Amino acid sequence: MNRVTRLQRFKNFLIAGAVVSVLFNSPAFSEEINTTQAPNVPPHTSRIMPETVVVKFEAKEFIGPLDGKNYKFWSFNGTVPGPMIRVRLGDTVEFHLSNDSANQFPHNIDLHAVNGPGGGAAVTLVAPGEEKVFQFKTLHPGLFVYHCASPVPSIPAHIANGMYGLILVEPKHGLSRVDHEFYVFQSEFFTQPSEDEDVLEFSLEKGMAEQADYVVFNGNSGALMGDNALQAEVGDKIRIYFGNIGPNGASSFHVIGEVFDEVYVEGALNGITNKNVQTTLVPSAGTAIVEFKVDIPGDYLLVDHSIFRINKGAVGMLTVTGEENPEIFRALD
Repeated sequence: MNRVTRLQRFKNFLIAGAVVSVLFNSPAFSEEINTTQAPNVPPHTSRIMPETVVVKFEAKEFIGPLDGKNYKFWSFNGTVPGPMIRVRLGDTVEFHLSNDSANQFPHNIDLHAVNGPGGGAAVTLVAPGEEKVFQFKTLHPGLFVYHCASPVPSIPAHIANGMYGLILVEPKHGLSRVDHEFYVFQSEFFTQPSEDEDVLEFSLEKGMAEQADYVVFNGNSGALMGDNALQAEVGDKIRIYFGNIGPNGASSFHVIGEVFDEVYVEGALNGITNKNVQTTLVPSAGTAIVEFKVDIPGDYLLVDHSIFRINKGAVGMLTVTGEENPEIFRALD
């Protein structure tokens, strides 16, 4: 082997090594990912490599239903809570936030999964009709809250009016498969009549006094009841991604008639779970991931076990169909 051939092979080896390094340590390509409206959850990323992914949100102010009345909501993408985002540890996220030109106020976003000033809020304050873009890398797996943190007119007003949601950062090897995944988010509303007496708006005085008129799941009383109840079959394994924005109260999340087999406390995906949990405490702007198997058909209520909040709207339903199992549960005459 002559010297030129050896040198060329050495160069080829270095190039191949560089290519492998790029493939295994850098995002592979850019794609816009799908987000979902509660109670739906985006599919598993099913990726072994991190990528550059694109997320696009639009701030929208609108009038919508709240417990049979109308309310002046502020939102991301026109839904309360906002869409659920699902990415992978190591992903680079290119986040676009636009502000509908019909809106009155500037908005931004603080994602608790972000390491950087304001969780993104410092660089995304956007006026009506404009767009801001920033990029961040996911450094920590877990389930995180995001919310608006615009100072105009105040951060609490943007949160209390509906600007919040969840972002899931899957660990390197993803999450185990279950039969059903659901997105459930608890929030409080503080209301007063607006200039239009048929429409409610945010009451700063009630917010300051921590006197919520409504405490609801997924943005409205009854959002998870009746035809909107969650559905499963006997034997299914359920995973609920639960968030609580507050903005004042913690949530004592409980499913009546079930015991959580595993709870990822505060949404931390660190390999450690609490097992056999009856009720899990979720702080304001916090999360939890709960998993359980359903053994008996019937209707199971989701509640905040600060139980009088049921009267304010904090109740949902999981309807389970299938065969009875009298060895586990039966009525005795």
